[in-house]
Amino acid sequence: MRGKYVIAGIGNTPFGKLGLDTVTLNTLACQAALQDAGVEKGAVDALFVKGPTSSKELLYGQKVSEALGLQPRWGGAWDQGGAANITLIDMAMMAIETGQCEVALVTFADNPRSGSRQAYARPRGNDAAYGWFSTAAGYGMIHQAHVAEYGTPPEAFAAFALAARSHGARNPHAQLQKAISLDDYLASPWVVEPLRRDDCCLVSDGAAAVVVMSARRAQALGVRQSVPILGIGGGQTSYDVHLRDVLTSTQAVQSGRIAFEMAGIRPQDIDVAQIYDCFTVTALMTLEDYGLCPKGGAHDFVRDGQIEHGGRLPVNTSGGLLSETGMPGMQLILEGVRQARGTARLQVPKVRHSLVSNQGGTMHTHSTLILGG
Repeated sequence: MRGKYVIAGIGNTPFGKLGLDTVTLNTLACQAALQDAGVEKGAVDALFVKGPTSSKELLYGQKVSEALGLQPRWGGAWDQGGAANITLIDMAMMAIETGQCEVALVTFADNPRSGSRQAYARPRGNDAAYGWFSTAAGYGMIHQAHVAEYGTPPEAFAAFALAARSHGARNPHAQLQKAISLDDYLASPWVVEPLRRDDCCLVSDGAAAVVVMSARRAQALGVRQSVPILGIGGGQTSYDVHLRDVLTSTQAVQSGRIAFEMAGIRPQDIDVAQIYDCFTVTALMTLEDYGLCPKGGAHDFVRDGQIEHGGRLPVNTSGGLLSETGMPGMQLILEGVRQARGTARLQVPKVRHSLVSNQGGTMHTHSTLILGG
């Protein structure tokens, strides 16, 4: 499968408070992706969509297809939390491989900034009686566990916030364009201790989409900026946080292993990474579980700006969920494609291997994508 399929086009809406419904947002992103690929709408015969987190709807994939004026022969909606975006690219590849379709749109939109944030704030079952409310509470427990097991200092988590905010400050399309210092990070208020405000991603409206097809089809259609998919993988647990034996490891272990094996490369071969950073602990543990640094060794790996542009491994070069947009996951794929194309605003020189991670739930699901430069 290595290099057999490509991302042929990318597109997105603005990010922030937009006041638009999610079907409209998906439509705008898909139109932009098709224009970027130089592919006519009539060539699309599959549409895969991650349903919005903030509002569940039946037959959502069909609603988006109708709005686009499409009659795809394959597709639908899929929910795996933030990991679903890369997983849907994987599903599109498998559908093409088995002859179900030839050209697929993969898209995601949400509008919790101007709509409802209830999905993120809701009580967590019977444990709500003991204070377990919100997505942040679960990640707070995971953050605390990593500190307890490895002695991870605040500066290690701060490195991800500082890098994302530095990169976002240089991205005119980012929702939050303000760099911070370590002192700023340490002074930011608690959300759920030990999580500070600057450990937590944004709440955002927005949409992003990609066009997936075979490399052969892209050549036949004259696509000029297709990016080969070298490796892709996924992993998940069905257990919620309080039922897990271990809180300091994620499904990135399995997901990354599959993707790296498919790509035929090692973690050390990665030139730039877009790491899912709904919370700083997520990005930190993902780097460790991918083998980019030893377990418990992220503090040394990220110190002194080594994950910022110009460092040893630039991470989240458009700002990530912490600065560009909290609309989870698909925007990281777009920046991974831009880095592979050589068209990113904060371009890393001579990119051969561009890595993207997606993660869903409270570290329930994970997906990994490796793109060729």
